[in-house]
Amino acid sequence: MNKHLDNYVSAARAIAMLLSPHAEVIIHDIASGTIAHIFNVFSKRRVGDSSLTEINDGFSFEHDVSGPYRKVNFDRRQLKSVTAILRDPDGAEIGLLCINFDTTVMSGMADMAASFLGLETMVEKPHALFASDFQETANAVMDKFLSARNVTLASLTSQEKVALIGEMDDAGVFAIRNSMNYVCELLSVSRATVYKYLRRTRSALSD
Repeated sequence: MNKHLDNYVSAARAIAMLLSPHAEVIIHDIASGTIAHIFNVFSKRRVGDSSLTEINDGFSFEHDVSGPYRKVNFDRRQLKSVTAILRDPDGAEIGLLCINFDTTVMSGMADMAASFLGLETMVEKPHALFASDFQETANAVMDKFLSARNVTLASLTSQEKVALIGEMDDAGVFAIRNSMNYVCELLSVSRATVYKYLRRTRSALSD
C-alpha cells in the first residue's frame, strides 16, 4: 500500500464517525487495485478486496471528484455515492476515497412524510368552525399573499402592506370583533397604521 494513503485515514475516519451508521467510507489503493481502509462496513467488502467494483460502478478519472451516483448494496439498500482522487505530495494519483451513503432510511422517512403531508387527501376546512376565526383567516390571507409574491413578511414595503391589509379586508377579517389587535401584532404595526392603510385601500376601491 502506498504510504501516503495513511495521510487520508484520519479524514476518512472522521467522515465515517460523523455520518455513522449511514455511510461506509473506503480508501482504495490504485497501485494494488485493492481496498486499503474501510470504515462503517455495511457491504461485504473488506480490507484487501479488489477495488474494481468501485471503479466500474461509476468513477471517472476525468475529475477529482465524481458523483453523486447511485449504487445498490448486496442487501438492496439504495446508496448515494461520491468518489474522490487521493494524491501524493507530488500530485500523483495514489488512491480513491469513496463515501457510500445509505439513503434507505431517509427514503422511507420521505415516503412517510409525503403520505402524512399529502395535500391531495385533505378536504376543505369546515366553514361553520372557521367562519368567525379571524386569526385563521388573517393567517391564510397573509400566507397566500406572501407566497404569490415570493417575499417574507419582514421585507414588505408600505405599499405592499396596504395591499395585504386590503386583501384581509376583502376576506372579512376586520368585520370580526377583536381582529384589529391581532392584525397589528401579526404585521408589527400600530392600530393607527392599520386604520390608515384601511382608509387608503378603501378609498382606492371607491375611486
